[in-house]
Amino acid sequence: MQLQTIRPNIVQSIRAYRVDDLMRAAQDAGHHFLYANLSAATGKPELLEMLAKAFMFPDHFGKNLDALYDCMTDLVNKSGQQPGFVVVLEQLPDRPGFDREAREQLLDVFRDAADFWSERRIPFRCFYSFL
Repeated sequence: MQLQTIRPNIVQSIRAYRVDDLMRAAQDAGHHFLYANLSAATGKPELLEMLAKAFMFPDHFGKNLDALYDCMTDLVNKSGQQPGFVVVLEQLPDRPGFDREAREQLLDVFRDAADFWSERRIPFRCFYSFL
């Protein structure tokens, strides 16, 4: 799999791709690979906590969507030149009792992050699946 066949700044369903293939493609391209399995999340606070742990956010992570955006953009941008990103959000909860609006807001944060990195000409590809 070659990342060149996938738009450089996108948030999309993982349907046609396998996680292992995306990981290898990110490694081959020298991009950061960020993976989180979110199947156990029952709500937005838990989902954010799981992301913080999986992505190794700093201890001061505010566990809200603004803090998530900051960690995915400004914090990383300030740390130096970035080669690109492949992010996988596997098994986002899509079941009764899980706040669908929160899930869509989460994906919007990743769409905004893709726009942020696009303005800097840095590839940011985010793939997600639903449980």
